[in-house]
Amino acid sequence: MASSGRYVRFAPMKQGRLYVVAAPSGAGKTSLVKALMEREPAIQFSVSYTTRKPRPNEIPGRDYHFVTHERFENMIAAGEFLEHARVFDNFYGTGLRTVQEALLNGEQLLLEIDWQGARQVRARLPEARSIFILPPSRGALEQRLKGRSTDSDSVIARRLRDAADDMGHWNEFDYVVINDDFDRAIFDLQDIIHDRGARLKANDAQIARFAATLAAS
Repeated sequence: MASSGRYVRFAPMKQGRLYVVAAPSGAGKTSLVKALMEREPAIQFSVSYTTRKPRPNEIPGRDYHFVTHERFENMIAAGEFLEHARVFDNFYGTGLRTVQEALLNGEQLLLEIDWQGARQVRARLPEARSIFILPPSRGALEQRLKGRSTDSDSVIARRLRDAADDMGHWNEFDYVVINDDFDRAIFDLQDIIHDRGARLKANDAQIARFAATLAAS
């Protein structure tokens, strides 16, 4: 059969994008991420692995993949994590295959991790966009941690000490969002996702001054 000389041209698949969101404990990261996902249904949430026990409102497979320490260590040995870190007394990690498949399929994927994990992701996937959430003040951070009513005073004190160290890593990220007004912070996250977040760049003079002062206070 003679060929018609026609051919079908396929549009190249759009490359996916990875967003990494980190914050000190008590900055409101989890609440902001959940609200963002509701407003931006195109973004997929990457469910991390952890060795900690589920909290009362958490569902395995939706919030985390809850595994034993032994299983987690076996996954490390097998190279199954994009990143992993120890936070307090437990381990957290992001499955490498999940991220690879999402990006190959052109999806937008969001990771909610700590600064240690974010550093590993940036080293392996420098094109990822990293966002650091900050509280408006140290006092607000302490108030939020105490308001959870899930931790003892000693645990809260330790989280505050660790949060002070965490905030010192803000300048390793591409963007900084200050969670003073919740709705405003969500709008800021949406601006970053829709390429309107230049004013939220970590190297912006106003952002840098605030973050440096907060981290040093």
